[in-house]
Amino acid sequence: MIHSLAGGVLSDNKKLDFAKVEILSDYYSGTFWYISEIPNLKVGDVVVVPFGQNEIFVNAKVLKIDKNISSQTAPITIKRAKKILKRIK
Repeated sequence: MIHSLAGGVLSDNKKLDFAKVEILSDYYSGTFWYISEIPNLKVGDVVVVPFGQNEIFVNAKVLKIDKNISSQTAPITIKRAKKILKRIK
């Protein structure tokens, strides 16, 4: 654990992989960031992700992958981030 100069405690600087995906649905659209724990995930892969407040499962296409990103420089707030569930193609 690291302490800041102001006397507080900085959060752990955990490294994560993030994938930007495009939702593949007739009813929903958009691009979103998800945490990826899938080894060898590639741009163009089709994955299953939880989506929306009710967390329905939808297919999505991977558009971009950012590897080893610190929790402090993540493209989205870690507390709100959802994880990719699995790769299907």
